[in-house]
Amino acid sequence: MLNFFKSLYLNQRFFYAIFGIALLFLFSYFFDFLYGFTWVLSLLLLLFFLADLVSLYKKNRINAERILPQKFSNSDENDVEVSLANNYGFSIYVEIIDEIPMQFQKRDFFKRLKIAAGATEKFSYSLRPVERGEYFFGKLNIYTYTKIGLAKRRSIFGAQQMLKVYPSFIQMKKLDFLAIDNRLSQAGLKKIRRIGHTMEFEQIKEYVPGDDIRTINWKATAKHGDLMVNQFQDEKAQPIYSIIDTGRVMKMPFNGLSLLDYAINSSLAFSNIALKKKDKVGLISFSAKIESILKANAKLSQLQQIMERLYNINTQFPDSDFNMLYSNLRKRITQRSLLMLYTNFEHISALKRQLPYLQAINKKHVLVVIFFENTELDKIIASKPDNTTDMAHQVIAESFTHDKKLMAAELRKHGINTLLTKPEDLSINTINKYLEIKARGIL
Repeated sequence: MLNFFKSLYLNQRFFYAIFGIALLFLFSYFFDFLYGFTWVLSLLLLLFFLADLVSLYKKNRINAERILPQKFSNSDENDVEVSLANNYGFSIYVEIIDEIPMQFQKRDFFKRLKIAAGATEKFSYSLRPVERGEYFFGKLNIYTYTKIGLAKRRSIFGAQQMLKVYPSFIQMKKLDFLAIDNRLSQAGLKKIRRIGHTMEFEQIKEYVPGDDIRTINWKATAKHGDLMVNQFQDEKAQPIYSIIDTGRVMKMPFNGLSLLDYAINSSLAFSNIALKKKDKVGLISFSAKIESILKANAKLSQLQQIMERLYNINTQFPDSDFNMLYSNLRKRITQRSLLMLYTNFEHISALKRQLPYLQAINKKHVLVVIFFENTELDKIIASKPDNTTDMAHQVIAESFTHDKKLMAAELRKHGINTLLTKPEDLSINTINKYLEIKARGIL
């Protein structure tokens, strides 16, 4: 009985009817003929209400299920599907309230459907997480009512469901085609000009238009009577590490995501491409200490291990210790490697403090320092100042933007590969930088 009262809800139509009957009773005080008529209406309302209850509660005749993917992709739209089956012998109306994880701060989820007798209806909605971690879905609340519409029956489906939000594997799949060199010229992607090649010989083949004439094998040409060229391929199984700075400089948000999340999404997509290129990939995260290190490996299972490591990385409040990073790299990574360092510098003095350590790392490895443009400043620079204060803000913004370019120039002056990029372009620019280094054969 207690469960019955907990599940019973009165619809608005019931309260409208009660309000109308109350008005008729009030008017019957002045018009006697309304008194008997109002009692008849009251009895009819009671009969309809009881009939509505019997129809709704005769059996548990509705089933519902929330269908979740195995995992969510951070910063992307992820679909959640809800399936409802009507086992009543008549059409019903349902109202759905899903208890969405608290991270979304969404408390207005509501969906209304009409389901024919014996039919199954499905609908989906999308969620865009901006934080990695564990997300908990609550109960799926279904309110069922008939055409009479005086009462509702609440049914609760599904226990609490936990879902992990991983770095953007959807973005990784979208960029997967970059592993194929001849797709680099597609719209929106930077085309890499090969200015050299590694010296890993593959085969001798006949010359075709477009082949580099510098690779002509004259001895083979004389022997066969046709132009023959040496074919080379990118050197494989080279160790490549994504090094992610998790210090306070990576907390800065852009479009709902922190710089750390942009770096994590990019390193996952980049690692996938490097594995497709048969290189070894590894991962290091650091701030005041080395927080996580995954040795470079070319196994296909390495991508899943990287995803698991990236899933738990969070920003820290202390400044990052580049001296400690250099010491650990010197001890732990003995083979010459490509190091993609994701960090950020907001002032040239911050760069100069770390520059000696970056130079020391670059002597033993091929270091690429990746840091970010402050795209929020572009809006200030592009705006038209209305007063002196706005003009001062614009001058300061231009100074910060100019400092970023000076920092990139300073790094290049010391022979360090540099990538200054907008956060939203990070993945594509990082992959292109990697392909450029592979094409130049400088690793």
